[in-house]
Amino acid sequence: MVTDMKKDDNTVKNIGIPIKNPPKTTCNDPNCPFHGSVKIRGRIHEGVVKSSKAQNTVTVEWNYVIYLTKYERYEKHKTLVVAHNPPCMNVVEGDKVVLGECRRLSKTKSFVIIDKL
Repeated sequence: MVTDMKKDDNTVKNIGIPIKNPPKTTCNDPNCPFHGSVKIRGRIHEGVVKSSKAQNTVTVEWNYVIYLTKYERYEKHKTLVVAHNPPCMNVVEGDKVVLGECRRLSKTKSFVIIDKL
């Protein structure tokens, strides 16, 4: 006897990273790590949202320094990454976010936002 069990739309799955869960909203996005089927693996970064003009997509930037032994000085660098913005996160420009690496979602997207700081 097989019972037909439906998954509730508001259930939040554990993604295996010690962060707070998103607010209780309905999210039907299949690319959401909390409500969809995307798994987080690989690198986790923290950055600032620079652009949120595209639909469900944000550009995140983080800065880092590299020491040059020849000149005995530090050199500033920055990285721009395109990330998926699930509807349950609802981030805008200027927000500090945590993003995790996932499978390739499009030609340029390999990261998804997992927390808003």
